[in-house]
Amino acid sequence: MIKLLIADDHELVRSGIEYILASDREIEVVGTAASGEEALELTESLRPDVILMDINMPGIGGLEACHKIKSRYPNIRLLILSVLNDGPLPRHLLEAGVEGYLSKHSQPTEMITAIKTVARGECYLGNDVAHNLASTSGSDSQNSPFDALSQRELEVTTLTLQGLSIQSIADTLGVSPKTVCTYRYRIFEKLNINNDVELTRLAAKFGLINNFDG
Repeated sequence: MIKLLIADDHELVRSGIEYILASDREIEVVGTAASGEEALELTESLRPDVILMDINMPGIGGLEACHKIKSRYPNIRLLILSVLNDGPLPRHLLEAGVEGYLSKHSQPTEMITAIKTVARGECYLGNDVAHNLASTSGSDSQNSPFDALSQRELEVTTLTLQGLSIQSIADTLGVSPKTVCTYRYRIFEKLNINNDVELTRLAAKFGLINNFDG
């Protein structure tokens, strides 16, 4: 039996996934989390085999939660379930050690296959995710400018796009506000931008966020 933890901030999504998996005898949903912090707490107490993790969640979010879980519990398998199937996030997360990445547009049968695949210790990429990674790897001109960011810089970028203040980002990542400012300077320099509005527009253009009106 595969012990699964679901981490997503939308109750409808969590309930829907539980309903889909209820008839599968090989998978047991042992818990659900609505934030990165809750995912960490439940990972500690439940020790699931696989975590189905959304990236955009309140608090520290899925990106930082993945980083912390992998550093503390390297044997727990992480399967990302996200609306973002292109841009730099899939590549960064795979490089950081997650075992799978699946689009929320995937069919329920593919999600079940992905869970069982990563539980066996294998890697799984959703069809659309794999296609996007393959199409960008062949041409440097198509690569996202966010690919130039380090893992920590991408974390700061993600938290900034979630609207967190410098102090809140510092508290979330366990660093000083001065360190966050240093990361932001490097991010702006690498992306050739000057402010958060330009960052948001660039993130929308390259798929780091869904859309931006303004």
